[in-house]
Amino acid sequence: MKLFYRELGEGDPLMILHGLFGFSDNWQTHAKKLAEYYRVIVVDLRNHGRSDWSDEFSYEIMADDVVELCDDLGLEDLILVGHSMGGKVAMQVAAKREELLEKLVIVDMGIKEYPMHHDHIIAGIKAVTLDTIKARREAEQQLGAYIESEGIKQFLLKNMYWKEKGQLAWRMNLPVLEREMPNILSGFGADEIFTPTLFIRGAMSNYVLDEDLSSIENQFPDMELVTIENAGHWVHAEAPNEFQEALLGFSLR
Repeated sequence: MKLFYRELGEGDPLMILHGLFGFSDNWQTHAKKLAEYYRVIVVDLRNHGRSDWSDEFSYEIMADDVVELCDDLGLEDLILVGHSMGGKVAMQVAAKREELLEKLVIVDMGIKEYPMHHDHIIAGIKAVTLDTIKARREAEQQLGAYIESEGIKQFLLKNMYWKEKGQLAWRMNLPVLEREMPNILSGFGADEIFTPTLFIRGAMSNYVLDEDLSSIENQFPDMELVTIENAGHWVHAEAPNEFQEALLGFSLR
């Protein structure tokens, strides 16, 4: 699949892969800052953002999409950054085509299988009556019946757009994402990946725990970890300056 992407800056390439229910717009602020140092490519993964929708959905297929884009753009010595689901896509890219990569940055995602924990988000999205609402504030109210976090609500609302006059729509293919949730939450397993890899985690997140580190080190022998205090799963949004410092401190070395 030909993925939607945007480019900023020039120099060595750095590509950013968003997480579940996200899209490239979520990373525009960071992309603009990183573009002072790199040719930054921000991508919409399939079934997200402005990329096409498809019934086919797996980490292997999403990695194939990313590799195809890298080949189309002639990228080499790539720094690949992935958050959450995008982090596992990035790991899969490394497993498939490690020679493409110079460095890997995985943001608040481990290699283990995760239990289902998106039920309330899916319920909230499905509760939004797209056929009848006429303003985003109505969607926000309907989401609020299921989702307390203001940050998550605003994150989801960025996915809404005017499909036509008076008709709001989502930029995510919810039926496929809901169907594939066990696959999305599955663990990552492959041969050892020797690409220098930085794992960035939020101290308030439970995605990468201390007890997970030995298995991650076995999978990624050349890895290091940065823990950012006072940040959760959306560490790049909650602690943007600390996140940039950690990423650039690793990538520019």
